[in-house]
Amino acid sequence: MANILVVDDEMGIRELLSEILSDEGHVVQTAENAQQARKARAAGTPDLVLLDIWMPDTDGVTLLKEWQRDGYLTMPVIMMSGHATIDTAVEATRIGAINFLEKPIALQKLLQAVRQGLARSQEKAKIAVSVPRATVPPQPTQENRNTPQPAAQPAPTPAPAPTPTINTSLLAFDLPLREARDMFERIYFEYHLAQEGGSMTRVAEKTGLERTHLYRKLKQLGVEPVKASRKHS
Repeated sequence: MANILVVDDEMGIRELLSEILSDEGHVVQTAENAQQARKARAAGTPDLVLLDIWMPDTDGVTLLKEWQRDGYLTMPVIMMSGHATIDTAVEATRIGAINFLEKPIALQKLLQAVRQGLARSQEKAKIAVSVPRATVPPQPTQENRNTPQPAAQPAPTPAPAPTPTINTSLLAFDLPLREARDMFERIYFEYHLAQEGGSMTRVAEKTGLERTHLYRKLKQLGVEPVKASRKHS
């Protein structure tokens, strides 16, 4: 789970990105302009920022320059735009942005860029942490030097997490093809919903469907995401 700041003047894009990233388990804060983004950054350092380039008060590239100048560019920033030129994208990257997403943003590209940005943020955090000095183990005294020491016990291996199972006996092969196909698809989507804990974003990614198509398909099959995720838990 990460803290992500979404900066975009379009309400629809803010709501969509917030929904997708929240569905992935992240904490999302939104800002509709550069002024709100400045306040959010001053209040704390997010793990990642999705920053629109074209905004009415101050554009994203200018805000990125401000953060770099003032020492606030300590987190990964991904730029977004539907009208930016290659020169603008190159300039943003030169200033310090780690990626550029063109609108409309494809779900797969968004999730991949966010994963890469958070991975880079974690790498920086590890480097920033000072390595503790090695401690010298206590030397055995004359009294306990000849005393047998107990052998170190191996750490217990954690039990693997249970995998949701599905009862294939529910498939009726004597049904007409259409009904048998609907039954299989219903079981198929219930299985993936259980696997992904009801996350529509991850199910869409696993099954290769767009979210809108997935919602429509589940409604058509009579599958309710919440109930399906609990059914195999």
